Amino acid sequence: MLEVLRGKRVVFVGDSLNRNMWESMVCALRDSLEDKNRVFEVSGRRDFRSQGFYAFKFEDYNASIEFVRSPFLVQEWDFGFPNGDRKETLRLDLIQKSSSMYRDSDIIVFNTGHWWTHEKTSQGKNYYQVGDYVFRQLSVTKAYNKALETWAQWVDTNINSTKTKVFFRGYSASHFKGGQWSSGGNCDGETSPITEDAHLSPYPQMMNILESVLEKMKTPVFYLNITKMTDYRKDGHPSIYRQPETQRVPGMFQDCSHWCLPGVPDAWNELLYAALLITQQ
Repeated sequence: MLEVLRGKRVVFVGDSLNRNMWESMVCALRDSLEDKNRVFEVSGRRDFRSQGFYAFKFEDYNASIEFVRSPFLVQEWDFGFPNGDRKETLRLDLIQKSSSMYRDSDIIVFNTGHWWTHEKTSQGKNYYQVGDYVFRQLSVTKAYNKALETWAQWVDTNINSTKTKVFFRGYSASHFKGGQWSSGGNCDGETSPITEDAHLSPYPQMMNILESVLEKMKTPVFYLNITKMTDYRKDGHPSIYRQPETQRVPGMFQDCSHWCLPGVPDAWNELLYAALLITQQ
């Protein structure tokens, strides 16, 4: 993999699930080296991390593996009123400002989806904004479609596809059993994958929306559709083990969305590696 990435800058752009994938790649590549001290964290300072930017440089290969936090890909908006109140909206018509940090990369892996299921975004009340207009109510599917269209237009306008390979990783399943984590949901004790397709979740509508947007783009985007393969792995989440043993108590938060390492994100990177080999031929 490092030979394929020699002299290249790889940037993962998206939410914490893409950071999961970035962590997987950094760990796997570093572990493949005889001299692990030849890998440098080039953005370990607090000011970078507060902006959601992380990068590792593999010196002998002149390769950089980076993560840029952009959970919606479009711009989170925060503005104040004269009386001191503040309001947060999501600008569906603006790509996030961090786009200037990665537009000239050699390989970009995008994702978005996980944050669109949160209460504020899924309800869509006085939250979504286009121009100066804030929608009193807008469905999350329409908002997601508009955001992806904004992202697609930005890619088609700003990415030089002769230099930069663009990937989009699909939606990663969560496995809260008995409700969401805030209402008693859990995945603790799961030790084996799902084996029957009948027990899988329905294919997410958001992925149908994504696929429709990708079909209309001028820029070639390699779609890493990991949704179904991820859904089988109900046993792969950190669950209660995200916290030290001394802090585990009944009813505590369980992480049934992110993935243990080594684990599921390693398979995503294997697919990415295979796709890179295909695109080089």
